[in-house]
Amino acid sequence: MSGRESERRSRSWRDRWNSPAAFRAMIFLFAIVLIVYGGIAIANALLPGKSIKDYELWYDTGQHILHGEQIYPRRNTKFPFMYPPPAALLLAPLSALGRTGVVAMLVLVNAVAWLASILLSARLAAGEWRRQHLLVYLIPSALVSVYVWSCFHLGQPSVLLLALMLGAFVSLQQKRQTIAGFLIAFAAAIKAFPVVAIVYLLYRRFWIGAVSLVVSLIFFLILLPTPFRGFQQARYDLQRWASGMLFKYDHKGVAQRPGRSNSWKNQSIFGVANRLLRHVDADEQYGPHTPVYRNIAELSFGTVNKIILGAGLVLGLLYLAVMPRQTQRTRETDALEFALLLLLILMFTPLAFGYLFAWLLYPFAVIVWRLLAHPGRPLLLLTGLAVSLLALTIPLQRPAQIYGNVFFATLLLFVALALELRRLKNNSSLAPALERSSCEATAA
Repeated sequence: MSGRESERRSRSWRDRWNSPAAFRAMIFLFAIVLIVYGGIAIANALLPGKSIKDYELWYDTGQHILHGEQIYPRRNTKFPFMYPPPAALLLAPLSALGRTGVVAMLVLVNAVAWLASILLSARLAAGEWRRQHLLVYLIPSALVSVYVWSCFHLGQPSVLLLALMLGAFVSLQQKRQTIAGFLIAFAAAIKAFPVVAIVYLLYRRFWIGAVSLVVSLIFFLILLPTPFRGFQQARYDLQRWASGMLFKYDHKGVAQRPGRSNSWKNQSIFGVANRLLRHVDADEQYGPHTPVYRNIAELSFGTVNKIILGAGLVLGLLYLAVMPRQTQRTRETDALEFALLLLLILMFTPLAFGYLFAWLLYPFAVIVWRLLAHPGRPLLLLTGLAVSLLALTIPLQRPAQIYGNVFFATLLLFVALALELRRLKNNSSLAPALERSSCEATAA
């Protein structure tokens, strides 16, 4: 078969997937999925005796705020609520709606955030708002649908955080740094880890964005709670949360999850490295149980942390190495840069449970768009391996996750996109030289 004939058939296959009828079917399917995901969560709230997972905690926390009660215990016990103080404040008006009202409102927030994440991912991947190929919308959401379901089922805000981060990236491209910094700070006020994006802002010299992030954080952490909690209580909430969550990491584990942070559920490098390189229980549960050990080495806690630090330096330097210079940045390189940043944050967040990997929606959107527009065998191969690793969770959930299948899949996606960005960077570097050579040849 000739190259032209192969390209014609490939285009025909893509066009069939991109018909108006296919788009209508996709929208109908998405609506059905939203109804099922949200309906199950709301039904659990309405049926007596059914657990509503973390929604119960969100309701209780909001009630504590409304009644002026403590949200972080003064004694040395586990925090029931582990999120930053502003997140508790945001839950207060929702809790006035009752348990079912909290579930319904947060289901609605997750639904809107998922739709926003899909549209923003397509916009960042393709560089424009107009309708993209159907597969750019369909495949990424299909691949992360299990993680999105966890957000609906448990009441977790991971999809909302993703939407805020993607909104910040679009704002950076549109030279609205103040908005970008605010959106990242808003995400960090809900769950702290997105704040590390400030390192990217500083490296790329988005000075206004970085200042906006810091000022917005001060607003969320101190100024916003003060009228409702009082300055002294707001300061106590922040100090108590920071000491119990941000600055608590030892041989037992991370923050308020000393055992669970080393269990199979934690797919960050901290969880994977500790349970594979130290003699720690990989199946920590509440209550009595038989410990499970799957470590391939018995290193000290300090040595494991040095390995984690070394891995962070290697991947961080790789990220910097493939990033183009400021003058070489394009819409395409930005899409890859942002995807790599999200993957780094995922891997090095101390606690990365399954629902957090809904963030893979955007890297997958970038990959699908690039495979449609600029097919490349390395990108396809590495992405296929990553998806295969993720799929192991279905038949072998605990065994696969004990050995970090989700973490290593995320790492493979990072390598794949880093190679793609390097290729794009090299092509843009060669372009001026080729143009000069062409001009010189014409002049001769």
